[in-house]
Amino acid sequence: MIRVLIAEDQAMVRGALRALLAMESDIEVVAEVARADEVISAAMACRPDVALMDIEMPGGDGITSAAALHESLPHCRSLILTTFGKPGFLRRAMETGAYGFLLKDAPPEQLAHAIRRTARGERVVDPGLAASALSEGVSPLTERERQVLAATDRGANLDEIARTLFLSRGTVRNHLSNAIQKLGCRNRSEAAKLAEAKGWL
Repeated sequence: MIRVLIAEDQAMVRGALRALLAMESDIEVVAEVARADEVISAAMACRPDVALMDIEMPGGDGITSAAALHESLPHCRSLILTTFGKPGFLRRAMETGAYGFLLKDAPPEQLAHAIRRTARGERVVDPGLAASALSEGVSPLTERERQVLAATDRGANLDEIARTLFLSRGTVRNHLSNAIQKLGCRNRSEAAKLAEAKGWL
């Protein structure tokens, strides 16, 4: 029996996933959470084989949770299930320990098949998205540049970003300037929008 944890903030979607998987004789949903910061504690309590995770959730995100889960409970493999088919998200997810990446508009029968493959340690990636990720290339941003742009995208000003990331105002300005230049944009707002659209934030 493949034990599955579902991390999805929308109750209706979570219920639909549970109902869908209940029809499979070899899959059992052992835990459900609605927040990213509940994934690790739920996984430690129920020891699932596969964690089925959305990307955007309260309390964090599914990609960060997949990385933390990979560290804390290596035998549990993460499968990202999302509406956000951004090549940058796929690349980040696979680099941080996720085993698979599926879009929510995939045919329902693909989900159980993907869970079985993930449980066996196979990589499962939406083929169209994989092709897009290859053509988009790797993000040119450093981790700090990504962090300051992500904060900009959320509407934070220089002082707020500096305080949150424990950096000086000048260092934040330098990171933003580097990111803007690397992305070929005119200002930080434009850079943040471009990076977000590519899934690099």
